[in-house]
Amino acid sequence: MTLKTGGCLCGAIRYEIDAEFMGVAVCHCRDCQYASGGGPNFIAMAPRDSVRFVEGAPKRYDRPGGSGATVGRVFCPDCGTPLLSDIGAPFLAVKLGGLDDSADLKPGVRIWTSSAPPWHVIDPATPGFPENPPF
Repeated sequence: MTLKTGGCLCGAIRYEIDAEFMGVAVCHCRDCQYASGGGPNFIAMAPRDSVRFVEGAPKRYDRPGGSGATVGRVFCPDCGTPLLSDIGAPFLAVKLGGLDDSADLKPGVRIWTSSAPPWHVIDPATPGFPENPPF
């Protein structure tokens, strides 16, 4: 197992993940579109207890997600880089953009495809769900 590291654009926040990812996904939900600036969010599911912040203090914004459950979006309070989402599951959805190296990660599923605008690229070879998949 390799320690995975990441952080934000300005360098104020750094984190480590000491477990293998449980999967990689692309989320097309409307909230992810807001958080990303328009596109979908590319995420890797990490066991909740494997993620720890080692520098800085991220900020969290909670609101109901499309499923009705509270979604906590964690980001850098200085530069605004999205870092992860907490959907109350046994895993955290780590944003691939914050990882120091995500070259070996490939999405295995697409979620909330019903919310994708026509210009989101959706690979027909990747399984998809119109909303959340069953957990």
